[in-house]
Amino acid sequence: MRRFLLPALLALALPAIAVPALAADAKEYTLTLRKNRFVPAQLTVPANTKVKLIIVNEDSTPEEFESHELNREKIVMGKGKITVWVGPLKPGRYPFFGEFHMDTAQGVLIAK
Repeated sequence: MRRFLLPALLALALPAIAVPALAADAKEYTLTLRKNRFVPAQLTVPANTKVKLIIVNEDSTPEEFESHELNREKIVMGKGKITVWVGPLKPGRYPFFGEFHMDTAQGVLIAK
């Protein structure tokens, strides 16, 4: 039984070691909510790469970062900040919006 214990422990430990390394390699981008708009409204990110989106809400009211194409939906409180991981993305356009201000809070990630 002991000869199986070390490989089992290594199998459990390796994913824990690999995940932080992947997160450290991820590119980071910031989207800002200002006057119920995403700034920038168009953001280009590398294709086939996991990216970290930091969404900062400068407004006093909450907003939502939502994208059907990215399969993401997350609320960012007024004067708050959230992190959203996406990708790796195939080359293309990935629209996102703020559900609370759909008329103005619109944007697109472009993976190249």
